[in-house]
Amino acid sequence: MAADQKTAPTANDSVPEAWLRTEVARHPQRPYPMDYIETLFTDFSEIHGDRQFGDDPAMSAGMARFHGKPVMVIGNLKGRSIKERVLRKFGSPDPEGYRKALRTMKIAEKFGHPIFTFIDLAGANPGLGAEERGQGEAIARNLLEMSRLKVPTIATITGEGGSGGALALAVADRVLMLENAIYSVISPEGCASIMWKDASKRQKAAEALRYTATDVKRLGCVDEVIPEPKGGAHADPAAMMQLMNEHLQRHFAQLTAMSAEQLVKARYEKFRHIAQFYTTA
Repeated sequence: MAADQKTAPTANDSVPEAWLRTEVARHPQRPYPMDYIETLFTDFSEIHGDRQFGDDPAMSAGMARFHGKPVMVIGNLKGRSIKERVLRKFGSPDPEGYRKALRTMKIAEKFGHPIFTFIDLAGANPGLGAEERGQGEAIARNLLEMSRLKVPTIATITGEGGSGGALALAVADRVLMLENAIYSVISPEGCASIMWKDASKRQKAAEALRYTATDVKRLGCVDEVIPEPKGGAHADPAAMMQLMNEHLQRHFAQLTAMSAEQLVKARYEKFRHIAQFYTTA
């Protein structure tokens, strides 16, 4: 699906499809994780703090109901205004955010509640303070604990899914990805800066990274690609919410019919075989 009129290149431009989708994924009016949580879930009651250092304004988590059934929901927060974006570090969580998310997951496991995560972040906060407080350890801990949770988990990448910051919320039984979302170990700007010492070659990097929904699905890193309305999710948010609801309901029904042992075993097998490739002599 091409970008909408505001972001689409002219007919004479030669722009990789991957970059067009990147622009759509980053559109400022695109629905953010909290938009999905507020629309598709009811009775949301937020949990604050990680019980170690403080509360991260870039991460929201809490209890809710999905079609009347108790669940736990987690999503990073980006903000719409400049002031709010600065407060939330443009959606890049600190270690406190990941520890709050893990605390929420452990509560879910204790009470047998399924978990939904919504992801739209370029990466975890790389600031000095975050590193001093254990950013790497917090992400690694989430990867370990999510891999062995005994409750159903559904992760959805709604915009950008960047590096370990995104993966720390995406070791799930079902990983879904919107049609115009991107999922990668690094941003195209970061990749271009490393590979060619020139961030302006971001379009070339976007094409090389193979991070569009089609590419990521082919590698087996996501379980399903959710289609978007014409022009992108921001062009028709109501239609996007309906599509999201239908897909979440279907996966939710499949996963809640499985035992804890089946969930853990299937999750283990899935992540052991993601993106495998073989060469011949």
